[in-house]
Amino acid sequence: MAPPTELLARPERGSARGSRAMGRLVAVGLLGIALALLGERLLALRNRLKASREVESVDLPHCHLIKGIEAGSEDIDILPNGLAFFSVGLKFPGLHSFAPDKPGGILMMDLKEEKPRARELRISRGFDLASFNPHGISTFIDNDDTVYLFVVNHPEFKNTVEIFKFEEAENSLLHLKTVKHELLPSVNDITAVGPAHFYATNDHYFSDPFLKYLETYLNLHWANVVYYSPNEVKVVAEGFDSANGINISPDDKYIYVADILAHEIHVLEKHTNMNLTQLKVLELDTLVDNLSIDPSSGDIWVGCHPNGQKLFVYDPNNPPSSEVLRIQNILSEKPTVTTVYANNGSVLQGSSVASVYDGKLLIGTLYHRALYCEL
Repeated sequence: MAPPTELLARPERGSARGSRAMGRLVAVGLLGIALALLGERLLALRNRLKASREVESVDLPHCHLIKGIEAGSEDIDILPNGLAFFSVGLKFPGLHSFAPDKPGGILMMDLKEEKPRARELRISRGFDLASFNPHGISTFIDNDDTVYLFVVNHPEFKNTVEIFKFEEAENSLLHLKTVKHELLPSVNDITAVGPAHFYATNDHYFSDPFLKYLETYLNLHWANVVYYSPNEVKVVAEGFDSANGINISPDDKYIYVADILAHEIHVLEKHTNMNLTQLKVLELDTLVDNLSIDPSSGDIWVGCHPNGQKLFVYDPNNPPSSEVLRIQNILSEKPTVTTVYANNGSVLQGSSVASVYDGKLLIGTLYHRALYCEL
């Protein structure tokens, strides 16, 4: 017969075993819930990336690749006189690059020339060219006809906005100012509304790469639009999945914002205090990147990514495709959306912008070539 102390101890050991078993059951249950949540988030991310989508080719008859652009032309902006600016050589951690060791730059093309060609613009001394990593761009013409070029820059993968004065006679850019601000942690694109005033999109709330990935994976919708002036900086629109391209209507009444992972273009009314109020959302079936406005018609031209997974997981045997949309009468109940160009990557990979001028179409890409077409 066991001693009384042992008899008393046995129920305690059984109770402990039961507690441990219950703890393990709870842990397994929580792990199952976590795995289910991760699986659901992964499936949702694939849907947001349009990971299974393929495009049917829509060709344009009079196109050629632009010589001198080999490693991306992420954004393009065209002045009323036909001078087009190209932002080239963008690099990001994890993003493919055909020229990983070459700094970025700004190219210019005169679309009024019979055979336009791209030329690199000189940038004034004192500006750090070695770390120049240009992203979205925008131009502003002041009352005295001074042309300002605004460039989103990621030196060493940080976030700044560079303001230049364009000196046409010298084909050069004079650097005027570098803008940094805590409300600009992950700047993607910009639309200038004054000589030192702009709206900018933050495609993420965080600036840290891991937190950006987590933010995207969890679909937090924390991206926003910021208004900047020398006297005031403020968030004027928020709740985007990943705010990307931004532009302004020819009458300066509306701001257009592309939400790339939500496949949407948001139309926001601009007020005198520079705040924005959302009017409508246009839903599309593609990842919308940069937005360009035809000043004569108000039509929106959009560089799009039909399949975002191919864009970020680069495979030369199955490259990212390209797509250009034209949106007419976006303020109407039923805007007209036309696919102007589409390619499976055999000619152009990862289209990010499409800009028009006098019957000419320029299509830029995130990290590939650029296309010149006559419509």
